[in-house]
Amino acid sequence: MTKNIRIERRGAVLEVTLDRPKANAIDSATSREMGETFLAFRDDPDLRVAIITGAGQKFFCPGWDLKAASEGEAADTDYGPGGFGGLQELPHLNKPVIAAVNGICCGGGLELALSADIILAADHASFALPEIRSGTVADAASIKLPKRIPYHIAMELLLTGRWFDTTEALGWGLINRSVPAEELMRQARDLADHLASGPPLVFAALKEIVREAEDMKFQDAMNRVVRSQFETVERLYRSEDQREGARAFAEKRDPVWKGR
Repeated sequence: MTKNIRIERRGAVLEVTLDRPKANAIDSATSREMGETFLAFRDDPDLRVAIITGAGQKFFCPGWDLKAASEGEAADTDYGPGGFGGLQELPHLNKPVIAAVNGICCGGGLELALSADIILAADHASFALPEIRSGTVADAASIKLPKRIPYHIAMELLLTGRWFDTTEALGWGLINRSVPAEELMRQARDLADHLASGPPLVFAALKEIVREAEDMKFQDAMNRVVRSQFETVERLYRSEDQREGARAFAEKRDPVWKGR
């Protein structure tokens, strides 16, 4: 445990819990701790999946600590590796990350959740991008949200800062599923364990392709894939795991993935 987050390692799964009373807000020191944690996760070959959640049942994360801001912490301060919250700008993070949203998720907290690959939310969770009311801009959400949900809905949420619930979030495809609060971590852990048993080199290739292809033309991205011009794809096609997958299919058995 660091000062502001709890870290638990369960086999190949890393659980990161924001634990900063009263509301799990993130100041620069917390962000740097999170960045170092996710950097270590990225670079540890024995870790395959991460879960990010918040302590308690009321707050996942409300984003930037406005108390710290009122005391002089600048919006463009050094947030450490990975930018704000340690995830949204962390390069080469080619492992799955699950956000288990356990309560209020707004501002930079919603941007943190959007940085995950899969979002599970407790059915009482609520969401908003209220930065407009505090005289700042939801920068990461302004970039990501219109690519995730319809443009006009994204702009309404950004321009009004209004709150919305899990039913609406699910309807727009912003979250993967809404679950009873008491089931949230069990389902997140079950999903993490399932992913941890999967092919890590394939997951890495998938994440790099999706990330890099976002701003590429379809054919340009396909050309890079088939020519193994993505580092993770090249590694996958030269790996023991790729041969193991083919053998396991032919032998009608479950593959044993080694990540090499």
